[in-house]
Amino acid sequence: MEYLDFELPIKELQEQYEKACLIGEESDVDVSNTCKQIEKKLNDTKKEIYKNLTPWQRVQLSRHPDRPYTMDYIKAICGDSFLELHGDRGFKDDKAMVGGLGKIGDQSYMFVGQQKGYNTKTRQFRNFGMANPEGYRKALRLMKSAEKFNLPVVCFVDTPGAFPGLEAEERGQGEAIARNILEMTRLKVPIIVVIIGEGASGGALGIGVGDKVLMLENTWYSVISPESCSSILWRSWEFKEQAAEALKLTAIDMKKLKLIDEIVKEPLGGAHSDREKTFRTVAGVIEKQYKALKMLSPTDLVKNRMEKYLEMGEFKS
Repeated sequence: MEYLDFELPIKELQEQYEKACLIGEESDVDVSNTCKQIEKKLNDTKKEIYKNLTPWQRVQLSRHPDRPYTMDYIKAICGDSFLELHGDRGFKDDKAMVGGLGKIGDQSYMFVGQQKGYNTKTRQFRNFGMANPEGYRKALRLMKSAEKFNLPVVCFVDTPGAFPGLEAEERGQGEAIARNILEMTRLKVPIIVVIIGEGASGGALGIGVGDKVLMLENTWYSVISPESCSSILWRSWEFKEQAAEALKLTAIDMKKLKLIDEIVKEPLGGAHSDREKTFRTVAGVIEKQYKALKMLSPTDLVKNRMEKYLEMGEFKS
């Protein structure tokens, strides 16, 4: 397991605990009390560190290499019922954007989300989770199919941003994202958005409009990444921690600003520390939200969704 810089005290205690237990197994020396003391200190250290995370540390956790990605959630939640669908019927199949039909219990859903890679080869194959215009058009095609068959839509957001390459701009990157935002505001089926990692800029907004928008505890959602913000304001990436603080990009900030609806609790140490528990939690939250949304008529769904987004940014002097 990989440890981040601020997790090094946990790593040291974990190694001490494993060594002490190994000594007990390989010899006749009773080290049970020592193991218990180290285990208690380890748990206390974990609670202290994860209770006081800075915005930048949450950004780091959202990018942890062991953190589950979109397909991990879909496969764990849906099992063999998931059927992946491909292509935008216009240009090609974007590997950074995945989607298809799957079930949670007896209810069918249309799943859409950005997919990152696990190593150098798959990261290149998935374009680091940065979708091209055809990715957003594929997502819209799937959402329109869901509307046709009266199926709820679940979007998993995890992207450092839409792909900024010249070819993407030539094929209408801005138009594709804007079209998705427009169409998602008036889609006549429930839309549940779950931010499972990074939620950066228009790349996230392209599949981020929903009746309910949920954020996992150690994720971020912002118009720009801390590094890019730092490079613009301070002409250097060295101020990324200050930028993360100023951007108010954490789940707590988003909830306080009423830009999201719910914070989904992660296991102590982050989603990657207990993946199975995270999957169960996310599945349960999706079912709970859909149970409430399915009672609304298509007209009420669209009306409430529009009002929700129109109220964002309002303030009284």
